Amino acid sequence: MANIFAFQPYRYAAQAGPLKNLVTQPYDKISPAMQRHYLEVSPYNLVRVILGERQPDDTETGNVYTRAARTMEEWISGGVWARDAKPGMFAYFQEFTVPDTGERLVRKGFIALGQVEEYASGIVFRHEQTLSGPKKDRMELLKHTHTQFEPIFMLYPDPAGAIDGLLDVAALAPPIAEVTDEDGAIHRMWKVGAGAQIQQLMADKKLLIADGHHRYETAMAFQREHPHLPGASRMIMAFVNMHSAGLKILATHRLVNGINTEGFLAAAGRDFDVRETPALDDIKAAWAASGDRSIIGAAIGDKLYLLEDRTARGALDVRILHEGLLGKALGIGEEAVRDEKHLRYIRGIDLAVEEVRKGAAQIAFLLKPTSVQQVADTSFSGGVMPQKSTDFYPKLLSGMVMYKLD
Repeated sequence: MANIFAFQPYRYAAQAGPLKNLVTQPYDKISPAMQRHYLEVSPYNLVRVILGERQPDDTETGNVYTRAARTMEEWISGGVWARDAKPGMFAYFQEFTVPDTGERLVRKGFIALGQVEEYASGIVFRHEQTLSGPKKDRMELLKHTHTQFEPIFMLYPDPAGAIDGLLDVAALAPPIAEVTDEDGAIHRMWKVGAGAQIQQLMADKKLLIADGHHRYETAMAFQREHPHLPGASRMIMAFVNMHSAGLKILATHRLVNGINTEGFLAAAGRDFDVRETPALDDIKAAWAASGDRSIIGAAIGDKLYLLEDRTARGALDVRILHEGLLGKALGIGEEAVRDEKHLRYIRGIDLAVEEVRKGAAQIAFLLKPTSVQQVADTSFSGGVMPQKSTDFYPKLLSGMVMYKLD
């Protein structure tokens, strides 16, 4: 049973300024350049709390986490953040253009509190492994602030779209928040009047973590450490129907550098049918007609190749890439992948090819996007995918709502 709850979030008050200067992308997507921009646009930008600046003289008692807690409390006492008077759930729609295709879509979801469940309970499922470093960082922030600033992204199955229908009704009113992010996606939020109905409809759902594995597992660990702390057993979640037409996963392509790639095509040819192809459109056409076959594109120098696994059927392309090409043909093992040694990730097939052609990468491996059904099948069967297997687009904005545990 999926337990969800209405809550009284803190939200930015009007005196804080335009919302576009206050909210951010998720903490793990914020580059140093983005951090500098966020710091410049407003003294109240959320980056000061979720990803503050580290100082050379930081100590155990004065550091990025203690400053985050102090900043948050100053914003609350100063009226920068205001708590909603009544509990609620929130419809959250994202209107966006799909990179590469130009398709315009709306992804519909809602924000509420979700019960933090152990994976063994069979209610919440993951699709990728986590790393210890990010969890340690998020744990320190949670310990110091007792606050969650960013919803994690949950998928639920609702083929009939009953909950989406209730969200559409809520969206007939003017939004209580609207902002356009740096990628041009428009984020709108409404308070939902049918929270009890949504709670009932969600009761029999299994939940799949789309984005936010590190934060979810941090919340699990925090709950174990603080079993008597009010609110520690819940966290902010944004729920999206996995059957929604607006749910898109982008491919994350791989760039290889700093390794001997001589003889790669010959090595790959032992397990893959390798053929040169003249244009990216041919690779896209091959993907469209691939069925259950695994076909991976590669850009090497100014040439493009199709690499088709001779035996794999119905396998995840990203797994075939990591095991058969990165591992077996190039010798880039799992530990090197975890450390991102010899490997970079990039969104956008044209950008990936351009990196090779301008000499910034030796090989670009090009992947067809993983489907939502593949993610669900892997997760619900207890499996996990390699890192960076999915890129759910667009990301959920941080700072639309905040949840103070106690």
